[in-house]
Amino acid sequence: MRYWWTRPLVRLLAALGLPVAVPGIIAALIFALPGDPAEIICPPEMCAGTADLAERWNLDGGPWQFYTGWVSSALRGDFGSSWRVLQGEPVSNLLAEAVPTTVVLLLAGMLPVAIAAIAGASGRVPRRIVPAFAAFGLVPAVVLALLGAAAVELRFGADSFDVTGTRVRILVGALVLGLADGAFSDTLSGVGALFSGERKQRYVQVAQLRGERPLSNMLPNLTPALVGQLRARALQLVSGTVVVEVVLRINGVGDLLWNGTLLQDFGVVIAAATTYAVLSAVLLAVQAVVEIVVALWVRRAPAAVRLEGAA
Repeated sequence: MRYWWTRPLVRLLAALGLPVAVPGIIAALIFALPGDPAEIICPPEMCAGTADLAERWNLDGGPWQFYTGWVSSALRGDFGSSWRVLQGEPVSNLLAEAVPTTVVLLLAGMLPVAIAAIAGASGRVPRRIVPAFAAFGLVPAVVLALLGAAAVELRFGADSFDVTGTRVRILVGALVLGLADGAFSDTLSGVGALFSGERKQRYVQVAQLRGERPLSNMLPNLTPALVGQLRARALQLVSGTVVVEVVLRINGVGDLLWNGTLLQDFGVVIAAATTYAVLSAVLLAVQAVVEIVVALWVRRAPAAVRLEGAA
């Protein structure tokens, strides 16, 4: 393919632009709301000196000033202070507590997806049980999360928020993310279909006759599509963390985003949303890098084969 670099380049550009675009969109939405943003956060009948608050929060100069000011501060590690969620608390402190929890939840939630991918690639999953997984995957994450929250509350009661209870909540949340909304079943069927179709290709059958392993021959062709599928599942899990964290009351970025939205704490909302944008950008960048590596590997393969034959 002559312009093989086009798709990964677009992904890299999107990865670079996403963390910049998301806070810009949120800043525009804040100022698109009816009324003055500072008065929305702190109505004049409840707060004195709204104009001073608007200046302190950088809301007195319009959306562009607010956006550029927030980005320049964020690049220095300063995300401002919470306006309502935990008034006066630096948002960076809230993120420092929330981000590791969400990352652990996502990594644990990816384990069922990884197991499904391995099972689908092996082609050894009995076809009769695939519909059962598909049926279970139709259950929404919010339903499983509610069942899980009820089970945790009944099991631990008042101790459900201690260290053990919190770990159980994260474990239950990870299972919900990995199994609900077709995350497991769609990965199983999607990866299985990829490898099943590729095994029928002539070059794989010839490689088997030569005594070569089919997997080593199929991976260069399947890796971009496989990484694309896994990135889609990871994005599904990232979006699902908001529901899981809110329902199971896990103190992660999703819960922080939800509370900031409910309380109209725009400083928390823009920081939490940008964190999700950075996670999505990392996934895009990883997919682009894998596509580049695989493309270079495939393009160099003919020369390597000639050298091997000459030797």
